[in-house]
Amino acid sequence: MLDSRTKIGIIGLGYVGLPLAVEFAKKYKVLGFDINEERISELNSGFDHTLEIDSVTLNKVLTKDCTTTQGLYCTNDPEILKNCNVFIVTVPTPVDKNNRPNLMPLINASITVGKVLKPGDIVIYESTVYPGVTEDECVPVLARTSGLKFNVDFFAGYSPERINPGDKKHTVANILKITSGSTPEIADIVDDLYKSIIVAGTHKASCIKVAEAAKIIENAQRDINIAFVNELAMIFNRLGINTNEVLDAASTKWNFLNFRPGLVGGHCIGVDPYYLAQKAQEAGYHPEIILAGRRVNDGMGAYVADQLVKQMIQKDTHIVGARVLVLGFTFKENCPDVRNTKVIDIINRLKEYNVVVTVHDPWANVAHAKHEYGIICENGESKTRKYDGILLAVAHQEFKSIDLRSLCKKNSVVYDIKSLLPNASVDFRL
Repeated sequence: MLDSRTKIGIIGLGYVGLPLAVEFAKKYKVLGFDINEERISELNSGFDHTLEIDSVTLNKVLTKDCTTTQGLYCTNDPEILKNCNVFIVTVPTPVDKNNRPNLMPLINASITVGKVLKPGDIVIYESTVYPGVTEDECVPVLARTSGLKFNVDFFAGYSPERINPGDKKHTVANILKITSGSTPEIADIVDDLYKSIIVAGTHKASCIKVAEAAKIIENAQRDINIAFVNELAMIFNRLGINTNEVLDAASTKWNFLNFRPGLVGGHCIGVDPYYLAQKAQEAGYHPEIILAGRRVNDGMGAYVADQLVKQMIQKDTHIVGARVLVLGFTFKENCPDVRNTKVIDIINRLKEYNVVVTVHDPWANVAHAKHEYGIICENGESKTRKYDGILLAVAHQEFKSIDLRSLCKKNSVVYDIKSLLPNASVDFRL
């Protein structure tokens, strides 16, 4: 399989698909497909708005010829995928407004692949799912659409994504990869495929369901641990104890897990536990700890806003019409990704108090923030006013040098929920 005849189709060129496509394109012919025509145009011009791949790196692998034996050809034409014999699906797996798994992007991607599937082809899924989705939900779509028989005419694999947006150290090739296949032979082929580009190596799981389960618990585990320290922060706040000082002291023990309190958003940690909970409930088990952690973390935005308002009231600030500057809108530091950002929960809660909120974020994708949330990032105008309250919500590196006091009124409150700023600049922390 792994020679000049290997042609890989990457379905979905977002935060997961593009870095993977670029890495594979250094050795193989890669056809990158995305339904977003604007995204394809952007990539073909050598620019990636996610900032995961720089223009120099992207231009090195881009090709305008879909017939070459190496390089990345980006397109929104699904017919081009007919030339592929390995398909890797990297589309989002979100939840709906009721936090129920939404598999439609995955199903639609499977239909797209099914239409061009040929005997001998392999379809690998990277999207985070609950155990069983690949074989019970996606494979039947592939078989029905293509008219081919599973594990006779075509095969499947699962290798969960391990992308960390904004992290330039732990990139695709430098993170150990879990692999799996629908038969022992296919598992070997999938493992060899990833092993050919992953410097950190691979771990071949015994079956697809094990690989799916391993991915889903990675993020559920982090979610629960963060929920625990968030609850500790709320307790210590009532007791008048500095949470970070407590954690620093506890961290002197060698086996203490040093998680920090904060907002839990993004496309993984704040979403994936709901996938596992859904599957557990279908199996007749109600997951107490997983859902309790989700409730705590989903409530942190409102809690932070309430704490800020209480501090402002204690300084005799008239809340209705008060101005608050929120620093940061992305779901994490030093990346432009605003998907499932929990900063919006802080903003919405503050607006319930009739507070006038201004958002400043030098990293956020301004167009996405406006389109998805109706939020305008005033990255220039925000620095010309003075505020009754300033809330640092995201630890962007640019905020370390900002002169907050020049933006403060006489009785302003500065609330740093990320413990980024020096003590002299802050009134209180999470």
